[in-house]
Amino acid sequence: MSVNLKQLAKALNLAPSTVSRALRDSHEISADTKERVKKLAAELGFEPNPFASSLRQSKSKTIAVIVPEIENNFFSQAMNGIELVAQQKGYHVLIYITHENFDREKSILQLLRNGRVDGLLISISNNTKNFDHLDEYVHAGVPLVSFDRVYESAAIPSVTTDDVTAARKATEHLLAGGCRHIAFLSLAEGLSISSRRKQGLQDALKKHRQVTATTIECSNDDESNRILIRKLLQQKQRPDGIFAAVEKLAVNAYEVCQELKISVPGKLKIISFSNSASTALFDPPLSTIVQPAREIGEEAAKILFKLIDKKVLIPSEKKQILPSFINARKSSAPK
Repeated sequence: MSVNLKQLAKALNLAPSTVSRALRDSHEISADTKERVKKLAAELGFEPNPFASSLRQSKSKTIAVIVPEIENNFFSQAMNGIELVAQQKGYHVLIYITHENFDREKSILQLLRNGRVDGLLISISNNTKNFDHLDEYVHAGVPLVSFDRVYESAAIPSVTTDDVTAARKATEHLLAGGCRHIAFLSLAEGLSISSRRKQGLQDALKKHRQVTATTIECSNDDESNRILIRKLLQQKQRPDGIFAAVEKLAVNAYEVCQELKISVPGKLKIISFSNSASTALFDPPLSTIVQPAREIGEEAAKILFKLIDKKVLIPSEKKQILPSFINARKSSAPK
């Protein structure tokens, strides 16, 4: 009975990625290791993944981009950056939308196992908690780069913004405006951007023991979010500041404030991560943490093409972090 890559790696006491590179005759692996891997692979009847082999034999001149949604202005801008680099390389781009659905994310990756693309860019859904489907691509040696919402694995290059630093500065901005009871509207707790942005909030509060903070884990459903926010703002000790992890949660907060006749920023200050120019037209205009979305897309695509061309990444390219900035508007203005 033949073995799979993980079983072969376990028998050799090596990482699956090392075994994969050895089987592909990578220059990064020593000759002795290559010989040991290939010998045991032959003895155990290991059969390489056919879709990975087809990718090595020819180029489709196409890459795939998998995103959780396209309405989010961040992803629209990131796609512009990706498209620019792809066009310069003479490549086509296939766009797949998971709609924040883990099963759909897995099925899209399964679909792409036939070798129709030369590499993948992915921003994971907020329901993704198991990463075996991504590990399979890494172990098979398929070029893969994550961006924004990333799989925190050393084996997958990633491009993100400085979420922790930006969130800390956003929280300090609310504190400077007089907020003492802050609510953090988060997406799924296990999502990389949620955990990093929450960490920034907590870092800012370390010097402010008298300030209270509440985390509200929201979802992709607007009505469910409004119910959670309505309950939050109807409490006896309601927050005087809201920090939204993404723009749609800030919109939900605005809707509830209008319904409950809570004045912004008089009674409640709001700041949010957002890349949408329309936030300047909110009533009042929304204070935002603006990510370098287009640049994130460009850098992620450049790294992907280096992998496709089998070039070795320097350490700084494996985990790129680009800075964001705060655009303070009336929604968080001090009294």
